[in-house]
Amino acid sequence: MIEFYPQIKLVHVVCVLLSGALFLLRGFGVLAGARWPMRLPVRLASYTIDTVLLTAALMLFTILPGGMFANGWLTAKVCLLVVYIVLGSFALKRLKHRGGRVLAFVAAIAVYLLMLSIARLHHPLGALQWLL
Repeated sequence: MIEFYPQIKLVHVVCVLLSGALFLLRGFGVLAGARWPMRLPVRLASYTIDTVLLTAALMLFTILPGGMFANGWLTAKVCLLVVYIVLGSFALKRLKHRGGRVLAFVAAIAVYLLMLSIARLHHPLGALQWLL
């Protein structure tokens, strides 16, 4: 399966960007009071993108050698993914007050960007490593 690594990684990266872009659009829509971000077709698009993203991630995980993950960057990314999902849920539907939604939305975007930097740099702190 290693021979398909470039294609699987490309699918994964494209889905990461699509998922982030759709979350950004939905978040701005929800904050603007629009109803379309929570409609079924938009949610199904989100579910589909995220399912393909997770499938590609699991395929990459099985292909890559164990030593690739020795420094903990993948663990950090997976932990932050859980935080991102919770914050995104609060931003899009769980919180009723606008201020809380804005805060959760901004925090979710910050976590998403940190996950991107961790993935690019293969370091558990990502871009934060330069601040410490």
